[in-house]
Amino acid sequence: MKNNLVTAFTSNWVSLVVSILIIGLLVFLGRKRVSFGNRVFIGLGLGLVAGIAFNQLHLEYKSVSTIGTIYVNLIKMLVMPLVLILVINSISSLSSLGQLRKLGLKTIGWFLLTTGIASVIGLVIALAFDPGNGIAQAVPKDFKAKEIPTFSQVILDLVPSNPINDMATGKVVPVLIFAIFVAVAIVHVGSKKPESVAAVKSFITSATAVIHQVVKYVIRLTPYGVYALIAGMAAKYGIETLAPLAKIILTSYVALIIHFVLIFGGLVLLVAKVNPIKFFKKAYPTIAVAFTTRSSYATLPVNLEVITKRLRISPRIASFVAPLGATMNFNGCGGVWPAVVAIFVAKVYNLPLSGSDYFILILVSVISSIGVAGVPGPAAISTTVVLTALGLPLEGMGLVLGVEALIDMGRTAVNATGTTVTALLVAESEGEFDRAAFDRDEEDDLEAVTA
Repeated sequence: MKNNLVTAFTSNWVSLVVSILIIGLLVFLGRKRVSFGNRVFIGLGLGLVAGIAFNQLHLEYKSVSTIGTIYVNLIKMLVMPLVLILVINSISSLSSLGQLRKLGLKTIGWFLLTTGIASVIGLVIALAFDPGNGIAQAVPKDFKAKEIPTFSQVILDLVPSNPINDMATGKVVPVLIFAIFVAVAIVHVGSKKPESVAAVKSFITSATAVIHQVVKYVIRLTPYGVYALIAGMAAKYGIETLAPLAKIILTSYVALIIHFVLIFGGLVLLVAKVNPIKFFKKAYPTIAVAFTTRSSYATLPVNLEVITKRLRISPRIASFVAPLGATMNFNGCGGVWPAVVAIFVAKVYNLPLSGSDYFILILVSVISSIGVAGVPGPAAISTTVVLTALGLPLEGMGLVLGVEALIDMGRTAVNATGTTVTALLVAESEGEFDRAAFDRDEEDDLEAVTA
């Protein structure tokens, strides 16, 4: 009889031993007080090297992927409790519903503006690089285009019908809306009879403290999780996968980097009056986790800690902006990527686009970035909506499937960083950014952990 445990060990023992040694090194660096951000960076670099070696030597890497999946699952475990508890805690701390409207308008305004700019950048860079030039029409036979949800279905997906079931099935937006309803009710009732909501607010405050502690436990695993995730990704795809579609990868990352450096950096410098190099250095854990997990939801717990502990933004602003950003801030997925794919598909199928088409592309990208908030796979849906609006064949999406996972790493990093930047901008305008603490570079809770 075959023993699954023995089989797994004998086929994965090399990658498992390498992983144990690298994780041991990361633990040692933690005990030597090497900063959290540096350990994440080291883990990412070692994971990339190890993954490429596994791929080139044709070694099994399932054990490495399993470690990464465990980390992602632990992060996902926190998402629903965080959204529910922190949104209620954040909004219920407001003194009036007018404050809620002001915060909401500022936050969503920045989300839409940066997504629109991202779409313009994606369009310009794609036109300059012309990634579809010379690509053959090799659409996979098993490719099926994502179905575009109708407007009524989008609305229905956003409205909670059973909050418990929504939490169980991972529907973040309905849970977010339910939490807003509860929080608004607490503010409303509390403005008339403070004593009647005192017990509820006390419970929410205690629950917030507890969930933050659980978050700290999981975040301590980030350097090891980042190593395993990037090693598994590199081992799966290797260098050979990049060659056929290297141009679209290059185009996408140039656009993403320009948006990241010029737009995010410019907003941080010119609007918030903060040193962008220092800002990105402090935000690095968010960027690294988003890059390796490819999930804005999975990055949410880390982002909340980064925003409050490293950027010194008030928990009230952080717990309002971060969950909202994880559901509707898609600078990478809804801005840059649909524009790049549209230009790519138009070139491949020799379908020229006009100036009015470019305007429609940008407008639809911004609108669809909101409309797909409650739908799984926002990048695929946003891109499908844009291609349909421009009259381009949806089959063209099949040409980029082979490298989309690699590009998705950069897209998600830009998404999550955009949320972090928005939190800073909103906090600065509301006077809830502790600039003095930020400038002092005090050791924060993330860097204090040694495991």
